[in-house]
Amino acid sequence: MAAQNSDKHRIVVIGGGPGGYESAIAGAQLGADVTLIERTGIGGSAVLTDVVPSKALIASAEAAVSIQDADELGIQFFVRDDNEKPRRPEIAVNLGKLNQRLLRLAQNQSDDIRRQLKDAGVRIIEGHGRIVADGEVAITAGTAGEEFDRVEYDSLVISVGASPRELDSAKPDGERILTWKQLYDLESLPQHLIVVGSGVTGAEFASAYNALGVEVTLISSRDRVLPGEDTDAADVIEEVFMRNGMNVLSQTRAESVVREGDEVVATLSDGTEVRGTHCLMAVGSIPNTADLGLEKIGVKTTDSGHIVVNRVARTSLPNVYAAGDCSDFLPLASVASTQGRTAVFHALGDQVHPISRRNVASNVFTYPEIATVGWQEKDVREQIRSGRVYKLDLAGNPRAKMQGFRDGFVKLIAGNNLGTIIGGVIVAPRASELLLALSIAIEQRLTVDEIADSWAVYPSLSGSMVDAARAMHRRIE
Repeated sequence: MAAQNSDKHRIVVIGGGPGGYESAIAGAQLGADVTLIERTGIGGSAVLTDVVPSKALIASAEAAVSIQDADELGIQFFVRDDNEKPRRPEIAVNLGKLNQRLLRLAQNQSDDIRRQLKDAGVRIIEGHGRIVADGEVAITAGTAGEEFDRVEYDSLVISVGASPRELDSAKPDGERILTWKQLYDLESLPQHLIVVGSGVTGAEFASAYNALGVEVTLISSRDRVLPGEDTDAADVIEEVFMRNGMNVLSQTRAESVVREGDEVVATLSDGTEVRGTHCLMAVGSIPNTADLGLEKIGVKTTDSGHIVVNRVARTSLPNVYAAGDCSDFLPLASVASTQGRTAVFHALGDQVHPISRRNVASNVFTYPEIATVGWQEKDVREQIRSGRVYKLDLAGNPRAKMQGFRDGFVKLIAGNNLGTIIGGVIVAPRASELLLALSIAIEQRLTVDEIADSWAVYPSLSGSMVDAARAMHRRIE
């Protein structure tokens, strides 16, 4: 039995991703005895195989786009040939080196988090945690290894994340048919990458590899890419994809993907075949809850295996909480972190602000990015929330013109009466950095007139938010 301090509130955390390590640090800071159990690596898939490396890949792709578009800004790159005449160089991508950097960054981030946990006084145990009784977790080596320890808890936080969904008709082999976790093993760029799935993961990787010069075919079973996003935003991204040479196949399904030598063949629902050199399967994820022993203590789950939680991340049991992609809330790293902290605050009787979907911010890291927060236009259109919508294209923004891009917009959603900001969408390069102003406006219940009275630097992309707010002003009778 691992040494624990029975005089303190004992918190056991299963899973070291954002929800897990944030809850562990918060618990230790509040004086609890905290044990964190992690089987693959501190930071979880978010740090090691998902968010950190994928966004680092996208950053490299953005650098390639900047070089390619530099000519429009009057910047030209030349090398000298043997006759000292200028010749334009080709942009080359060393994917092996690039992937090594991505994984190094991910490991560095994992190491930093481990240090934070140790500095906070969190006990870290490497292994697979499984509930054996209410108040007790057994730890085994790996997923099916021999038990080597047990820990007791007063409160339990489950943050075990999710794994890529695999289809029997398109089984990943780690070489040609890949999940997003396996992309970082590639040593060279695919000649032709087929991406199955046009949700956030599929769209982000399709955008990045397209920017790196790879021929990309994106297969979408829906009528457009990014079906869960703002319609206007998704239309912009699809237009950019197609303008950049991506082959987007909408309203069609990949019935199977098989390997034929050095090729992959995707057979579509209409019987046609798409041939490429590699295929990324981005068809969703499944929660890692199958071997946790949840049934031992009666934790309620959905049919998909997600743990049912309320707004303070508590499950059907009062002393058990769940955070992150294994829960039935929003699958975002930032949400997981907030759930983890909220769970511990609630367990220890600290002040708690229940999580509300109305002010959750998210971002799609395509190029350009899509940043959203709060209520959306479809909510107004479907009369879920009353409000009015105003959209301002960035094509007329002077800073956008200076930086050489024309795709994107700012969209504000405000209440009908006082004009309180209740939601927004920004489509632009680095939209994720611009969204904070709208998040604060929603959290503080600012009105469009209060935003309009704010000073924005001229010229700036943020100035379009002020301009949009000014356009939504209504005369006070």
